[in-house]
Amino acid sequence: MNATPLKFALGAITLATLAACGGGGGGSTASTPTATAQSVTVPLMISDGAAEDWATIGVKVTAITLTKSDGSTVPVTLGAASVPVNLAQLDQLGDVLSNVSLTAGDTYTGATLTISANPGDVSLTVSADPESGFPDAAGTTIAASRIQIQGATGAAGAQTLSIPVTFEKPLVVPTTAGAALNLEVDLGHPAFLTNHAVSGGSSIWAVNFSGPVKHKPVDDLRRVVLRHTYGAVTSVSADNLTLNLTKELPTVPVVSPETAVATTQAIAVQVDAANGSLVYDLDAKTASLPIKDFSSVAAALSAGKFVRVATRYQQDGTLVVTRLWISKDFNTVFVSPEGHVLRVNLAKNQLVLANENGKPVTIQVDDKTKFFFRTPDSAVADATAIGSGTAFLQAKQLVRGFKVHTQVVDPLASPMVAQTVDIETAAYEGRISSVTSTGFIYSNRFNTGGDGYDTPLGYIDAASANGKDANGVAITGFKYWNDLFPTLVDSGSNAISDFVAATSGSVNFGGTSDDAGSKAGMFYAHGVSYARWGDKANANGWSVPWVVLKPTNIPAATVASVLSGNSFTITAAGGTKAVTVNVSTTKGSATLAYQVDRGTGKDQVTVSPEDLSSSAGLTALTNGLVVGNRIKLSAVPQADGSLKAYAVSYFTGTQPQK
Repeated sequence: MNATPLKFALGAITLATLAACGGGGGGSTASTPTATAQSVTVPLMISDGAAEDWATIGVKVTAITLTKSDGSTVPVTLGAASVPVNLAQLDQLGDVLSNVSLTAGDTYTGATLTISANPGDVSLTVSADPESGFPDAAGTTIAASRIQIQGATGAAGAQTLSIPVTFEKPLVVPTTAGAALNLEVDLGHPAFLTNHAVSGGSSIWAVNFSGPVKHKPVDDLRRVVLRHTYGAVTSVSADNLTLNLTKELPTVPVVSPETAVATTQAIAVQVDAANGSLVYDLDAKTASLPIKDFSSVAAALSAGKFVRVATRYQQDGTLVVTRLWISKDFNTVFVSPEGHVLRVNLAKNQLVLANENGKPVTIQVDDKTKFFFRTPDSAVADATAIGSGTAFLQAKQLVRGFKVHTQVVDPLASPMVAQTVDIETAAYEGRISSVTSTGFIYSNRFNTGGDGYDTPLGYIDAASANGKDANGVAITGFKYWNDLFPTLVDSGSNAISDFVAATSGSVNFGGTSDDAGSKAGMFYAHGVSYARWGDKANANGWSVPWVVLKPTNIPAATVASVLSGNSFTITAAGGTKAVTVNVSTTKGSATLAYQVDRGTGKDQVTVSPEDLSSSAGLTALTNGLVVGNRIKLSAVPQADGSLKAYAVSYFTGTQPQK
C-alpha cells in the first residue's frame, strides 16, 4: 500500500507575515505629513509530505518570486545560487529558507518557483522497503539518464523549470502578525512520478510538477512544525538572549562525512526565557539543565561552531529554541539519524529508520531514552517528554510512517543508542474500518511482513481547537475532508456521523487481497491522519483531529471496456471481475487525466494533462482508453461497488510492461 500522508511541497512554501517594523511618518510641517510605507518581514519555509517508496527526492531551488496583483514580481533572496532540498524528509515540516521584506497593504496573487532541471538535478533514491511490486530495488539510486523532468527549458547545462502557482486567496500584506500562505506539491499525485518500463529497454521515471503544485492557507503560524535547522554561529547577543546564525544546508544526496552547503541567510533564534531551552554540547558530551539565557553555554557557542536547533514560531515571528545541539564539526551535528520509522522491533527494543540513502538504520532504545512530540503552539508541551525508556516503545506508541529525528549517545556505537527521539509527525494511514461515533481502526500493511498495524484511534474532544474554516471561523472537534475537494471541510456536530457514512464504500475485483496491493481483491475507504498527543479525549495517548479521505491506487489496471457515458470498466492484476469507473467532466471538479506517451524506438516519455471539462480533453481520453491498454488509476470506492476516479493516467505509444 503506497503511503502518501497528505501533501508534500517543493513548496509547501509558507509565507507568513510577521513582526511589522518601521512605520511612522514625518514631514516638514504638521499640515503636510508624509507617510512612510510600513515594511513587514516575511519568513519563507519549504515543506512536503511523506512517501513510502522514496528515501530521497532531491531538488535544487534556484529562485522564487512573488507576484503582485498588478503583475509585477518581487524576488526572494535565497542566500545561495542553488538551495538543495530533500523533499522526502520534510514530512509536513517547515524549513526556513529566507526572509523577504514586503510593504503592508500590497496584494500578492501567486508565486513562481524555479528549480534546476539539468540531468542529475532531480535525484531519486528508493526507500529501504518500497511497496510490493515497485519497479526498482530498495536503496537504488536512479541514474540521471533514467530521470526526465517534464517541461524543462534552456540550453544544455543551464536548464531550469519554472512552476507558477496561483494563490487560493490573494495575500494582502497586513500590518500585524499572523497571515500565512502555504504552497504544496502533492507527492502522492498520480502524475508527479510516473514510471514507464518496456521489455528489453530502459525504465524511465518522468517527473512532472505541472498539476501537483497548489496553494493551501495556514491558519495559525504557531502550529507550524519546523524541521531542525542547521547553522553556523556568528554571535550571541550582549544580553545572552539571542543566538545569531547563518543557515547551513546538508548536501543532497547526502555524503559521508556530510558537508555543509553554506548560505548567506541570517537567522536569529531566542532562548526560551520563560520555560527554558535544552542544550547539548556534542563535543563535551554534556547536556545542560533548561537554560533561560545563553550565558552558561556562551563558551561552547563561539563563532564558527555548528549547531542543530529545534525551534518554534511565536505569533510575532520570532523563533524560540526548544533544543539545541552544538559541535565544532558539521558532520557531528548532522549524524543524528533522521527519517521515517521503518520498523519497531519490540523484541529488541529497537527502532529502524529509513535514512536518506535508502538504507535502514537501527536505533536502540534504553531506559534513559526520552520521547518528545513536537507541539510548537504549546511551549511547555513542546519541551516536555511524553514518555521515556522501553515502556513507551512497548506500549506501541510508535508505528511505521512516523517522522522522527533522533539524537544518539555515540554515533560510532553499533547499534546507536537514542538519547532523545523527536516525533515530528505521527502519521497513521490505511484502510478505515469499524467506524463508530467514538473512533475507528486504521489498518496498514507493507511489503515487509510485521511492519503493519491495526490501530484503534479515538477522535479529539468536541471542545478541542482544530483550526479554522474557509471563512476564518474557529473549528472545534473532529473534522474530515475528501482529498479531491480540500476546501470542503466537514466539521461541527454532524462531522462524525457524516464520516461514518462516507467510509462505507468498497470495491471487489474478485481476487485475493493481501492488503499490500499486490493482488486485486477488496478495496476499501482509505485515509490519512496526523495524530495529536495528550488531547483531552486521551491525555496519555494519540487522538485523531482530522482525516483526509484519500483515493485508492489500483495496481496494474487494464481497460476492459471503452469510455461511454463518462464510465468505463477495468480489471486489475489477480482479479476476476471488471469494475466500473466513473469520471467527472464538471468544470472545477473534473477528473484529472494525463496522457503518458513513449514513442516506439525512443526513450523520451512525455506526460500531458487533459482537461476533461472540454470536448477536446474528453475526446483524447476516449481515444486513449483502448481495451487491453494499461492505465494508472487513483479512485475512491463507492457504496455501490464502483470507483469514482480522482486521476487517470493512460498510456499511448509503447505500452508499459508493468
